[in-house]
Amino acid sequence: MLKKKAPVDPLFYVYAVLAFLSVVNLIIGLEQDNVIDGFVTFYLKEAEPHINTAHGHMISYWDGCVHYLMYLLMIAAITWGDSYRAIGLYWVGSFLMRTMVYILGNGVGKYGTQVSPLFVLHMLYISVSVWACFRIFSQPSTHNAPLTSIQEAQQTNLLHRPLDLLFIVYLIPALAFCVFRGLVVLDCSSTWCEDYTQQFEPYLKDPSAYPKVQMLVSMLYSGPYYIVTLYGLLVPGCEWVPDLTLVHSGALAQAQFSHIGASLHTRTPFSYRVPADSQLVFLLVNVLYALVPHALCYRCCTQPAFFLRPKGEKKTQ
Repeated sequence: MLKKKAPVDPLFYVYAVLAFLSVVNLIIGLEQDNVIDGFVTFYLKEAEPHINTAHGHMISYWDGCVHYLMYLLMIAAITWGDSYRAIGLYWVGSFLMRTMVYILGNGVGKYGTQVSPLFVLHMLYISVSVWACFRIFSQPSTHNAPLTSIQEAQQTNLLHRPLDLLFIVYLIPALAFCVFRGLVVLDCSSTWCEDYTQQFEPYLKDPSAYPKVQMLVSMLYSGPYYIVTLYGLLVPGCEWVPDLTLVHSGALAQAQFSHIGASLHTRTPFSYRVPADSQLVFLLVNVLYALVPHALCYRCCTQPAFFLRPKGEKKTQ
């Protein structure tokens, strides 16, 4: 071990630092919920007020648990010389969703005028992480399949691909649900929107603005994703589908974890929490909305033959 050369991939050192910061975020989340005490009390008093919201709690836990695990996996892969592009793309989606919602929510929510000097350090952290995202995107794809498998998969009719057919059927209501919640936070005057807000997700009207930004980001990015993925499942040779499903799965996992947790958290004012008699429906819909894209991602990444192009065709183009 002592004679082994240090990793040359600069992301090894970036992820090592980010892993340490993830542990700090976990400690912040635990102290906010009074599980531990006295570790970061000064920071919580002097930090940006956004961190003390229910959404801030959820992203602290997400960073401290899920992101921490991903950093360790990528560090291990770099050390062993293995590819970490798949887990890296999943992290890219999760990080970008977390960052967009957090920064935009800070700017337009009720804490928009309260910006501390720590915001500069936060932007440095974001800048380095965005650079890491570009490094991951620049890595070569690891998806491959034998030529015979590619030809066989692409000649198979949709009716003989029942799993893909089920995913296509899912994508249509998922798109509608995504757009519907976007309209809700835009104060649509429809009776359906008002009833949905009152009965199932009053958190969408929370003045912190995180849920509003969350739904708008989902509508503007997840909405087009559902459309292009629908196209990719119908038309063979769309090589970008497996990578896109990885990024979207990471983004949606982070978004739904934060949204579900904040909707039920005690830091959220009682009037904006999910009503007790609607919690089962709320959890069922939102958990399924988060899990099905992961099943689609697993299908695309483990059986990518339908989405690949023969090597000879690539050279011709």
